[in-house]
Amino acid sequence: MPLNFIANTAVRSASGQTLPVIDPADGQTYDTIERSNAADVDTAVQAARQCFEGPWARLSAAERGRLLMKLSAKVAEHADELAAIEQRDCGKPTKQAKADALALVRYFEFYAGAGDKLHGDTIPYLDGYSVLTWREPHGVTGHVIPWNYPMQIFGRSVGGALAAGNVCVVKPSEDACLSLIRVAELAAEVGFPAGAINIVTGYGHEVGDALARHPGIDHISFTGSPSVGTIIQQVAAERHCPVTLELGGKGPQIVFDDADVDAALPFLVSAIVQNSGQTCSAGSRLLVQRALYEPLLEKLGKAFSALRAGPPKMDLDLGPLIRATQQQRVRGFLEQARADGIATVAQGQVVSEAPASGFYAAPTLLRDVPVNHRLAQEEVFGPVLAAMCFDDEDQAVAMANATHFGLVAGVWTRDGGRQFRMAKRVKAGQIFVNNYGAGGGVELPFGGVKSSGYGREKGFEALLGFTTLKTVAIRHG
Repeated sequence: MPLNFIANTAVRSASGQTLPVIDPADGQTYDTIERSNAADVDTAVQAARQCFEGPWARLSAAERGRLLMKLSAKVAEHADELAAIEQRDCGKPTKQAKADALALVRYFEFYAGAGDKLHGDTIPYLDGYSVLTWREPHGVTGHVIPWNYPMQIFGRSVGGALAAGNVCVVKPSEDACLSLIRVAELAAEVGFPAGAINIVTGYGHEVGDALARHPGIDHISFTGSPSVGTIIQQVAAERHCPVTLELGGKGPQIVFDDADVDAALPFLVSAIVQNSGQTCSAGSRLLVQRALYEPLLEKLGKAFSALRAGPPKMDLDLGPLIRATQQQRVRGFLEQARADGIATVAQGQVVSEAPASGFYAAPTLLRDVPVNHRLAQEEVFGPVLAAMCFDDEDQAVAMANATHFGLVAGVWTRDGGRQFRMAKRVKAGQIFVNNYGAGGGVELPFGGVKSSGYGREKGFEALLGFTTLKTVAIRHG
């Protein structure tokens, strides 16, 4: 039974209670985790503070980088083990689980080399003054990690925070936390001091709330739903604690009639079926110029019909959804689509080997979805692609921007001028032109606008958010 990991020690929760760990592939309980509470959060924060003011403070940026590089190498050694843990915990196909483990390796590698490159500046000022700036860590940072990509989001969030000189208290999702406990154990093995990385498991309304409210937390990184992000902001604002929020998206894939359709097709499919559509940056809206609409839907329909969902170890196109409530949510969207007369172009299949008790959903392509329909406005967080057509560039921009979200968008066109115009006019934190996702892009700053949140993780930009800028003005005559 995995326990909390605080100050490099596995510990029981103060409540003595546990929560079931359910395999999404068959809906069966196979382990338990600790049901922690505010007392456990307080223990973890105290351990982190002692580390920050003690052994962690004595490490140079270069020494922190060496620790992160050791952790990167250790994760690489255990990549298959971590992938297997996350595969069962999250229901990921083998190739996705292994990709996530290797992405974690790369995050730690990137931030290992970035921390000692975080420089200040000098500012020309009045005669007789020297003015300089330097960046300091916040201190103890709190990280609320969702269930869809535990290892990847841990890497981009905790990796950046550690590189910048912070220590971390992590609340993973109660639906998927086992891989992160193992990573914390590996960190202790390679020499991270006690309290640098602490993992506290449990429900969001108990552990997550306590973490956001704790006066010893100096910065909060949250990835999750807009509704919970609002609560996090409100709670943090009561004590003026800075936050970084990534709150989901409704990514448009905008395909003009001059696009290279054959090149675009695999991206259009993978951007909605990867991780069974449970991706904030999923390309869940397909906007196609009218002349290309029917030909593209015909090709996409054939591609969707060939997709298969099944048990993770079969390594098919999709695994199960994370839990029964998520499966019910996806079904609810599709039932409403049918009730509203929205046509299905094509649907993949759930293979016969998939247990009926598992949380599977067949990938579905819908057409002529109204711009203001729920399917075009809300995150389904499942393998459902909503297609609609546009006539010209202005209409494409209006449709792309017609949601509260603004995380990621894709633009497909050979017209160089249009590429730049669309990149400027579409409201999103990342714009991909003639590609989507850029292979993960550990180096690429990631975050949104509007209801998709604010602040950036990934890339060097993340280090700025995990630090505070201090200005020093010296008068020397």
